[in-house]
Amino acid sequence: MHMERRKFLSKTGKILGLSSTLSALLLQGCDMFPWSEDTDPLKGDGTDTGLDITNDIKDLKEAMFYKSLNENRVKCQVCFRECVIKPSERGFCRNRENKEGKLYNIVYGRPSAVQIDPVEKEPQHHFMPGSYIFCVGTAGCNYRCKYCHNYQLSQQSIDDLRYEKLLPEDLVEQALEQNVAAISFTYNEPTSLYEYMYDTAKLAQEHEIGVMFHSNGSMSTEPLKKLLKYVDSTTIDLKGFEDNFYQDISQAELSPVLDTLKTIVDAGVWLEIVNLMVTDLNDDPEVVKDMCTWIKEELGEDIPLHFTRFTPSYKMTDTSPTPVERLEKAREIAIDCGLRFVTIGNVPGHQYNSTYCPECHQSLIKRDHFSVHEINLEDGKCENCGLDIPGVWSI
Repeated sequence: MHMERRKFLSKTGKILGLSSTLSALLLQGCDMFPWSEDTDPLKGDGTDTGLDITNDIKDLKEAMFYKSLNENRVKCQVCFRECVIKPSERGFCRNRENKEGKLYNIVYGRPSAVQIDPVEKEPQHHFMPGSYIFCVGTAGCNYRCKYCHNYQLSQQSIDDLRYEKLLPEDLVEQALEQNVAAISFTYNEPTSLYEYMYDTAKLAQEHEIGVMFHSNGSMSTEPLKKLLKYVDSTTIDLKGFEDNFYQDISQAELSPVLDTLKTIVDAGVWLEIVNLMVTDLNDDPEVVKDMCTWIKEELGEDIPLHFTRFTPSYKMTDTSPTPVERLEKAREIAIDCGLRFVTIGNVPGHQYNSTYCPECHQSLIKRDHFSVHEINLEDGKCENCGLDIPGVWSI
């Protein structure tokens, strides 16, 4: 089901039209979904919009990376899976459909989640701290993570979700009106909506709006390099450092993620890495040490690393939350391996929610969960000792 753009914008007008009160609304976590907070996007609100989903070719966007095969089959080339898709069928991510021998992105301009968030929620700790970002997500994902916290979006097809009709120019228009630091593609895997993200990123750059995305890191190298020309910052999930963990938990592979991380660094685009530490599954100290050593040697000591706490979700509700002591131990290992900026997430109020100067050890950015209380940076330098702190401090 979708809601017409005019109706969506009128419903969100209470937020979009009141720039003088926007900051107060955002601090209360006010969202921009065109349905009430107590409505599940999978179920709808009981109102018949009279608008059914249509996947007519004229309403879709042809995929940018695919190869035509015999018998009208196509091979998608946007991610490591390289799905071979028969006519009238979709790939593993559910977002790319073969119609008459051509591959189409069926979620282009059809976000199911639109919200303004603090950049710290991405998480990004070295990108304009304390600013807000315009977050966009659709249906679908090329992973099957058992613990996904956004499974209502990522593990569904667009056919099963409510969505808005918002084209790239609409996203840019709203980002400009809200004076946000960036547009972020997040919530579900942005690789699966590639063309929507790419077109938005190009347009956003023309208007000097930042662009970022939060990804599982499985995009193929060619589309990634093409996209990175228009991207200011990335957050990549390095879910673990063992192939069997990736296969068992996500039905995925580790090596494409490592390739993605190196490609981003080589392109000179800002990168932050998230490791969601799952109790007894990816928290072995020796594996953590191997991961941190690889990051230091292959990517560099200045890549921020976020160790975040697992909480039960989706198909792993019987797994205990990560003991905080294991997160603290992981941070200690990372520092010992030579990484300079390591934080702990999903533990509100923890000392290492904050970023510290690796030289003088004074607080650079004091945080409590997603809230920034103090920034001790001057032109990208530590105010106390003058050390250059890498990051994106302005657009």
